[in-house]
Amino acid sequence: MFRFDADVTERAFGPVTAVYAAGGPELRIAMVPEQPVRRYMAVYRGTEYWCRPAFGTDLNTVPADTVLLVLEQEDGFLVALPVVNGLCRSTLEGGCLCMTTWHHTPCRGLALVYARGSDPLVLIESCVKTAAQLLGGLKLRQQRIYPEIFEYLGWCSWDSMQIRVNEAGILEKCREFKAKNIPVKWAILDDMWAHIRDFYGKTYDNFQEMVRLMHSSRMYDYEADPIRFPQGLAHCIAGVKAFGLQVGVWLPTTGYWKGLDPEGPACEKLKPYLIESQLGSHIADWHYAGAKGYFETLLGYLRQSGADFVKIDNQALFRRHYKGLAPIGQQAREFHDALEDTVTGLFDGTMINCMGMAPENLWSRKNSAVSRCSDDFLPENKAWFTKHVLQCAYNSLLQGQLYWCDWDMWWTDDGQAEKNALMRAVSGGPIYVSDQLQRSRPQVLRPLATDDGRILRCDRPGMPTADCVTKDPTVSGEAMKLQNMAGKQGILAVLNLDAEEKPVTATVCGELVEGFEAEEYGLYEHFSRQLTVLKRGEKLEITLQNSDDYRLYILVPLEKGCGPIGRIDKYISPKTVRSFQPGQLTLTEPGPCAWIENRTLVVEL
Repeated sequence: MFRFDADVTERAFGPVTAVYAAGGPELRIAMVPEQPVRRYMAVYRGTEYWCRPAFGTDLNTVPADTVLLVLEQEDGFLVALPVVNGLCRSTLEGGCLCMTTWHHTPCRGLALVYARGSDPLVLIESCVKTAAQLLGGLKLRQQRIYPEIFEYLGWCSWDSMQIRVNEAGILEKCREFKAKNIPVKWAILDDMWAHIRDFYGKTYDNFQEMVRLMHSSRMYDYEADPIRFPQGLAHCIAGVKAFGLQVGVWLPTTGYWKGLDPEGPACEKLKPYLIESQLGSHIADWHYAGAKGYFETLLGYLRQSGADFVKIDNQALFRRHYKGLAPIGQQAREFHDALEDTVTGLFDGTMINCMGMAPENLWSRKNSAVSRCSDDFLPENKAWFTKHVLQCAYNSLLQGQLYWCDWDMWWTDDGQAEKNALMRAVSGGPIYVSDQLQRSRPQVLRPLATDDGRILRCDRPGMPTADCVTKDPTVSGEAMKLQNMAGKQGILAVLNLDAEEKPVTATVCGELVEGFEAEEYGLYEHFSRQLTVLKRGEKLEITLQNSDDYRLYILVPLEKGCGPIGRIDKYISPKTVRSFQPGQLTLTEPGPCAWIENRTLVVEL
């Protein structure tokens, strides 16, 4: 299915072919599909920390650092998946397989798996499963334990307070949640709660100036900032817990963005576990023993202060800080093993991985279950929303095979609030907001969860439908479709992401939802409360007029013309159904509901 211009070894594992290669520290091997390509979709590392999709028709334009490539051909799809083994990393670029150790050590071992067939989603899943087995039993998403706390709504301080985060503001936000009866069950103290002496005496007028200050600053001490947290971190965490919330704490792998201040107590206490990176930053040694001591000290302080979990940021640090010190595959495995073992021991594995979509991150975590899949939320930015949906949806094609995907925090009073809420409902991952003080809108959160804050969560990460995988929805004239499952019911969200706000069309049917099976089913649209009954093979054609025209379909299998929909004031309504028989729908909580009887919609308000 591919022709290679160098000696490689190919081995078949069912429908998946594994490619092994060996050579110098840097290898570039041309790989030509045996059949012509109509178009492609590449998930590539667009920045140091994040991946994003690219679409095209000429393989020479496949971007550097591509981690997943889907080719649409005349009669099917061809999926190519480069991997990171214990020695070297492989990526794709311009129709070539690129291997490197970032070291003088030669490349060798598993470099790529590929498969051909009719369904790109099935092919991606098969490729990841085979690669994980060949790499030594790397866990798939289904084998990882989803943390219980992320079954509930959360809040994060970042977009609310940014680097001004402080105890008084956090407790004020908790009081707001209580006054508004918003059932948030956890909070993250984000960037930057610790003592950053470089902040003192500095001012900034806008977000960009603040970011420059952050990235030029070092951690002085990992005790909480004495001005913003005058009674210490433990006192603040205890105050939050008094409101019934669990608490997570954000921390970058580097301590702070420029590492540790060599004149500060943090550097002195962590000295045995540090190295000076190639950028001159004092950061954790990448070796297992050094990294383990570093994380046990820092995260141990957070645990002693009462933290229940952590969000570990700046994980894609290897190229900037450690390149050339050892083979990249070895570095990533030892570093991530140290981090994961520490979090398992202190927090029972409860962690959000962040800024870690480099391939050496994706293929090196052995236990943690949740990882961010897009760069940062930008409030009141409609263009960002389109970019965000594209990133999260297409990144989930690969990342969602290994982890649950975190679509990031958002605001309930943002201009895109309802769409952001809908996307997170379909995402299958954590849902948490970053509303500023006194600006949370409970009505935006209600469709997402039950009264106690438990998320009505889909069964797996939300992903594009198969017919969307290789089409750029900003220019194709076709809608973006995201699919998931909730028990036996299918979930299908349809968006207009056209770059010029032109009308787009979409085909809607049960065959587009992976795992949905029904000979006859009801297609219930959440916002209009309209029902269409379809049989297998039938389709509904729709048009979305602009970016504010979007749909959510619940696909309900029918038995003798009957089936449950559930609470119609909730996005993922099937998760509100306890039991159903014709004429009798039992809910997990009372509320307005609907079901299908004799192929007719029945609504009970």
